[in-house]
Amino acid sequence: MKLLLPLFLPLAIGATSGVLAALCGVGGGVIMVPAFGMLLHLDQKHALATSMAVIVPTAIAATVQHAKNGLIDWKVAIATAIAATLTSYFVADTVKQFRSETLTRIFAVVIILFGVMMLVTPTSKPAASVGPAEPAADPSTSGR
Repeated sequence: MKLLLPLFLPLAIGATSGVLAALCGVGGGVIMVPAFGMLLHLDQKHALATSMAVIVPTAIAATVQHAKNGLIDWKVAIATAIAATLTSYFVADTVKQFRSETLTRIFAVVIILFGVMMLVTPTSKPAASVGPAEPAADPSTSGR
């Protein structure tokens, strides 16, 4: 029992971020980074680096399911992945130059800005209907 206690918080953080990753496409940064800091007392640099390590298997698992469901726009995914991979590789090296407090503030501002933008911006196009199409109305019976 004593051995399981130190694993409880990371398991709970992982389960919570897994649910949110699958439902919202977030989890790594949005859930794990603050949780690692507040609950596990990691500094911001270690929290974000640890989160990045966890995102890899999480993203693979969710991507497999989303691909099975035909929900991935592969053109967007590939272009974005190339840009994000290249920039994150080089920017990750600069993290060591920042104070943890500065990184925490940058993180908080980004989360707040995107949250506000999501609240005030209407959603894009509606999802395509999965069920059978409604039969077309007979124009000769309309208005009767």
